[in-house]
Amino acid sequence: MGLLLRYVFQTKFGTWHYRRRVPKAAQAFIPKGEFKRLLGETRREALRNWPRVNAEFERLISPPDDKSDPHRNTPPQPESVQPQSAQPDEGLGAPVREPIEAVRRKPSEPTLEDAKRLYVQERVKGDINEIHKAARIERVMGHLHTIIAPDCLLSKLTRKDARAVRDRMLGELEMKPITVKRYLCDVSAMVNLGIREFDVRDAVNPFQNLPIKAETTATVAREERDPLPADVVSAMRERLSANAASDIWNLWQILEGTGCRLGEISGLLRSDVHLKGQIPYLDLVFHEHRRLKTVGSIRRVPLIGSALKAVKDALKESEGSEFLFPRYGRVRGADSASAALMKHLRAVSENPKHAVHSLRHGMEDKLTRAGVSEFDRNLVLGHSSGGMSERYGGAEVRLEIAFKAMKKVAGAGD
Repeated sequence: MGLLLRYVFQTKFGTWHYRRRVPKAAQAFIPKGEFKRLLGETRREALRNWPRVNAEFERLISPPDDKSDPHRNTPPQPESVQPQSAQPDEGLGAPVREPIEAVRRKPSEPTLEDAKRLYVQERVKGDINEIHKAARIERVMGHLHTIIAPDCLLSKLTRKDARAVRDRMLGELEMKPITVKRYLCDVSAMVNLGIREFDVRDAVNPFQNLPIKAETTATVAREERDPLPADVVSAMRERLSANAASDIWNLWQILEGTGCRLGEISGLLRSDVHLKGQIPYLDLVFHEHRRLKTVGSIRRVPLIGSALKAVKDALKESEGSEFLFPRYGRVRGADSASAALMKHLRAVSENPKHAVHSLRHGMEDKLTRAGVSEFDRNLVLGHSSGGMSERYGGAEVRLEIAFKAMKKVAGAGD
């Protein structure tokens, strides 16, 4: 059910946004000719924030005698979205006051909004988790814009602003420290990219190395996902082998036996599978339909046991296709595979910390218990850096090291 407010719409992510067409004379300082702000993640938040966002738009297009400072970091309230009952352009043609004649800043001076668009283009589009990252960036920018205006110049960002964003997330919004840390890392990466690529000289990234109190950082990322206990893994094997489509069952076995990310496996080409030679392996490389999370994710994954058998079965079933898993060999195919697997997982476990990604945590625990070193664990799981490559030399050597690590896990009883 939509909101009965003008210029409001809801996105497919469920968030509510304000969207309004900008007069031509004002488009020099409001990118893309549109004014868009996040109103909130719920109807109640949207209703509460609409008056302030609407007032912000009116202020931005107000005549020059409006004495507002063009460069101050006045918060314009969160970012963009759309109600299901309203058309995206509903109300966009409504008359507005005469736009200002003068431009408040030089078009060549990059803003926070410019940095966001560049970051999405360079770091989000085509990513293995594009849809989730895009949604997260929208959320992050919404929180950011309660403190800092989107048209704030990158050169005008201050440490005071950064601390205010952090403190609001931890205090008013009561976010978990690990969530705040993740959001601030996103913002810092975005600002760094903007400063570098737009050549903003002498600019400092105020979000870089922004501390979170020591007592709050004790919470680690692992709190969000737990490894699956043995009884849940056993129940999933039984359920999938009897009730799931064969490709879903094969996917699960490969994930369980390798510790790979779901997107890394669901997007495999048949040509990525190498079964000849002493060590059968999967060659994880970048593809147009499926990027990898980091450069360290490019690796050869050794295959043993049930994972090897599942790959062989998948090859037989995918004959005639270039993809190992034809149903999921596409952009965002991993999302569909995840949804299918999660339906089965929720049938055997209602624990919110149990997810498909829990298999990856489980493999890390198995490697640790088997006495595999941290360097070698990182090599298996795709956390390796350039330094790791230097230590182990070529791809063949790294594959041998990873294979030995996986054999230790198998020898420890899996």
